[in-house]
Amino acid sequence: MAAKTERITARVPENVHALLEKAAGLSGATMNQFVVQAAVDKAKKVVEDENIIRLSGESTRLFFEALEHPPAPTAKLLAAARAHKDRLNAAD
Repeated sequence: MAAKTERITARVPENVHALLEKAAGLSGATMNQFVVQAAVDKAKKVVEDENIIRLSGESTRLFFEALEHPPAPTAKLLAAARAHKDRLNAAD
């Protein structure tokens, strides 16, 4: 069974069309194949960038240091934890 397809159309200036046509030809693809693949590649990157956190070497070190040696809880954190526990107990 064939996958359902949808149509995408776009109007572009002549110079953009010529550039896309040239790039498609150089890559051995049709204009449509080239544009769709370029859009898919960009979409994947946007989604990946949104879902992946990248840290520098120093930030990575600090992150793991905080995991291995977390700071003592502050009074505000302890109060928030108690309030949360109280709300959970009140809901029972």
